[in-house]
Amino acid sequence: MMTTAADPALARIVESIQERKRFVIVSHARPDGDAIGSALAMAYALRVLGKQARVVSKDPAPEPLQMFPGVEEIEITDHVDDPGDAVIVMECGDLTRPAIAGLETGFVINIDHHVGNTGYGNLCWFDERAAACGEMVFDLVGALGVTLTVEIAVHLYVAIVTDTGSFHFSNISARTFDICRQCIEAGVDPQAVARRLFDSNSMGRLRLFGAVLNDMELDPTDQVATLVVDDALLTRCGATLDDMDGLINQPLTVKNLVAVIMFKSAGPDGWRVSMRSKGAVNVNTVAAGFGGGGHVNASGCSAAGTLSTLKPLFLQRVSDAIARAV
Repeated sequence: MMTTAADPALARIVESIQERKRFVIVSHARPDGDAIGSALAMAYALRVLGKQARVVSKDPAPEPLQMFPGVEEIEITDHVDDPGDAVIVMECGDLTRPAIAGLETGFVINIDHHVGNTGYGNLCWFDERAAACGEMVFDLVGALGVTLTVEIAVHLYVAIVTDTGSFHFSNISARTFDICRQCIEAGVDPQAVARRLFDSNSMGRLRLFGAVLNDMELDPTDQVATLVVDDALLTRCGATLDDMDGLINQPLTVKNLVAVIMFKSAGPDGWRVSMRSKGAVNVNTVAAGFGGGGHVNASGCSAAGTLSTLKPLFLQRVSDAIARAV
């Protein structure tokens, strides 16, 4: 695999990597499949080039990702004393997202595909067309002249499968599937990956899904579902935050539903609000109005207040987004 670094930002990153030896690779706190997959694929590629690569994370990888190669080597920490010759930050809108102190003291390379990235760092490569940060890492690996190994390929594939919602979201392109084809040719077993990602759930996760969906609320048009998860519910179900992964997508399997709003408690009167949608319904505009961001069909933000106030507010904003999409 050889990709030409035609993008000037990509070319500068390639040159910077070639000049350096020691790297620290990070992504956002509470990492998902794209965060873990992109970071580990990058680490494996750098090691092929004879460079040193540490992957650090504020939080452990979710349980379904624990079985993939290299995950056990990720350093769990909230600070970095030695940022190496460069810090590569994956899919973080700003440098606070990893929740790791000390990153700012290094030479920071910012690689992201989420609308709202602040352009931080010594080098910044942003591509909102990418379906996953893993697509950008694929380009970077190729531009560095590294051939896909099974380890690199499996993490790129995991990144893409998870960040596209199993190929549900609107930012998927023919290129997305071509990258997956090349990953499979490099040795990835799609069935084995799918079983690890989607058939390794805990009983607490099953109970949580049942409880939350049982209390799901629908708007008068039956087009928007609202879900609520708080710490008491997690405890009652014997579930963890990781067990919430994928929960928000379940209502969208209903034909007439086009959007989902999920509130997760985050301290006194604080809520993490996640939104998903179908087709042209742009929930990113809703999240941006509250200082958040993401993609057209998958975005999130934080909000303060009571549910009695926030539910109708977000419902109105999402309903407006639906009306604009018609």
